[in-house]
Amino acid sequence: MIYLDTCIVIYLVEQHPDYLPKLKTLLSNVNSTAISPLVEMETLIHPLRNKNIPLMEAYQSFFDCCTVLEMPTEVYRQAAIIRAENNLKTPDALHLATAMSHGCLSFWTNDDRIARVAPTLAFNVLSAIPSQLSLRN
Repeated sequence: MIYLDTCIVIYLVEQHPDYLPKLKTLLSNVNSTAISPLVEMETLIHPLRNKNIPLMEAYQSFFDCCTVLEMPTEVYRQAAIIRAENNLKTPDALHLATAMSHGCLSFWTNDDRIARVAPTLAFNVLSAIPSQLSLRN
């Protein structure tokens, strides 16, 4: 299962012209994607603020195609350790801890800081060489 960072979900749902083609190609080789309630919350802020109902519905359709991973107390404790040891922002530490606690094979992001903290799990897929990525999904 591949955990998708918030930025990746935004690029997919909002069809970012620079990133969508590569992401679609990469996802064509993936059987299962996962997100967390935190991804849902972060992606919905702007559509809610702007009362953009079609975009909120597009996000919901995307969420329905993903496994939503729970974030129990243990995830928050692991995130605290990650944040303390690596100086990541709280949401990034929570994303990483969620992916780790659920045994995700890979964490796809566009954030090199997360990739540096967990180089065997997190991967900046937008700067990836396809042969590197095939080993991680």
